[in-house]
Amino acid sequence: MSPLQFQKQLRLQEARRLMLSERLDAASAGFRVGYNDASHFNREYKRHFGLPPLRDVERLWENADRVV
Repeated sequence: MSPLQFQKQLRLQEARRLMLSERLDAASAGFRVGYNDASHFNREYKRHFGLPPLRDVERLWENADRVV
């Protein structure tokens, strides 16, 4: 993994954490981790996690509710 890919992975993971823990919307989380374009953030997020941000976070919340 290149340094640029590693940095992108960290930014996307942090955005996911922000959406889950602080209930930020995708655009706000993307902006907080350095993405100035919400569409670009959404594309990168989907490429990395396999789902668009909102669907991914909703799925994670549902799974967490089942565990608790």
